[in-house]
Amino acid sequence: MRLPRMRNVMAWTLVLLLLIAVALLGVRIAGLSSLPDLQPWHRLVPQELEADELDQADWQAYLAAEAAIHQRLQRELIEPVTAAGVAPFSRYSSDSPVYPGKLSQDWNRSFILPPAGAPRGVVVLLHGLTDSPYSLRHIASHLSEQGLLAVVPRMPGHGTVPGALTAARWEQWLAATRLAVREARRQVPDGPLYLIGYSNGGALALRYSLAALEDERLAMPQRLVLISPMVGVTRYARYAGLAALPAVLPAFAKSAWMNVLPEFNPFKYNSFPVHAARQTYELTHEVQRAFDAAEADGRLQRLPPVLAFQSLADSTVSTPAVVRDLFERLPANGSELVVFDINRSQAVSSLLRADMSSLLEQLLPPAERDYDLTVVGVAPERGRAVEARRTAAGSLQAISQPLGVDYPSQLFSLSHVALPFPPSDPLYGSDPAPGEDYGVALGTLAPRGEHGVLVVGLGSLQRVTSNPFYDYLRERIDEDL
Repeated sequence: MRLPRMRNVMAWTLVLLLLIAVALLGVRIAGLSSLPDLQPWHRLVPQELEADELDQADWQAYLAAEAAIHQRLQRELIEPVTAAGVAPFSRYSSDSPVYPGKLSQDWNRSFILPPAGAPRGVVVLLHGLTDSPYSLRHIASHLSEQGLLAVVPRMPGHGTVPGALTAARWEQWLAATRLAVREARRQVPDGPLYLIGYSNGGALALRYSLAALEDERLAMPQRLVLISPMVGVTRYARYAGLAALPAVLPAFAKSAWMNVLPEFNPFKYNSFPVHAARQTYELTHEVQRAFDAAEADGRLQRLPPVLAFQSLADSTVSTPAVVRDLFERLPANGSELVVFDINRSQAVSSLLRADMSSLLEQLLPPAERDYDLTVVGVAPERGRAVEARRTAAGSLQAISQPLGVDYPSQLFSLSHVALPFPPSDPLYGSDPAPGEDYGVALGTLAPRGEHGVLVVGLGSLQRVTSNPFYDYLRERIDEDL
């Protein structure tokens, strides 16, 4: 009797699971109606070098492959889109003011900035997901002026069309990182090597360095600098691939996308495919796996010191993961975490959510740590005046340093995307410097009106895109490098 009953239970369980799967699939398909139609730049998927090909290539071969991709885009996308006149303010129309090909420099491509004299060292800078080398141009330029050779690779799948991210894999990004480090060491065989990673690039910098602990063929950096590092992502990213299952049927191709937006940013994709979200999960999972292995056999003690900058408020990556899954695992090797706090001035504090108001104390309560901790935020009882409160490793005593700037009254926090950009940035800055025009100044937009009028959500335009404390970030990088 028991066996038939067990079979019945299993059968009904399978039926229930099937019904749940069908229901979820139906919800996903129904939600596709809210997404705009896919455009040619969503459907075109350029062929990038595979990971094994990147490991065999040199810098010049990578630049040649990159140029070939852009030539294909010109023929198959930009010329037809321009002739059709259907996207007058798109980065893929040569008549558009945001078309990268007619701007002062196309920052979608890999580049190297040599110093004025003999380099004292070399730095490799790794950009983030959906991004381009543009995001680290200011830091690269500054470090070049400070005597370092700056190598800034474009990650495969980036700087071209958002459709490229439906195929790009994290293994290709890591292989491109190895290629860039090889070129850095070829040009500067002596002198220190540094890695700087922004967002997804931070995860790549960590994974490369963990690999170098066990592979002597990989040059080990002397220090890592991480900006908004992608150490942990939302749980949704783990199961993101399931959301794209309906895309196997052409009628439901839009299910391969989390959002479909106009492409008016010359150096960053606005649209985001499900596949890319899955890659972020796999990469962060791989970083933690490598941490576990290095910790188990004692290699983690040789990991270079890490200087990381993180906004307390970050809707892209997990700030708690940066603390718990990175800094609480690091050896006592001179690492430091710099946290940009929310605006706690009296004028703003009453509007803050309770969980955000208490997050800093919950995440980083007073304690002796194996790393230095600096909190950049409003000085108590001093209005909007900002200070840096630095607590050395092994100490409970914080030393305050006034920064001589106020927390901007219109900001309640920084953001994931703001940290590497100065207010003077021509694209993202709140006060763009004259001399460069990229067709749009996203950092100066202050849209007000009714919901449902714009083709993008108000939230995406209200996110702060430059860092009012960028000078402090740059000074701290200078101290370490």
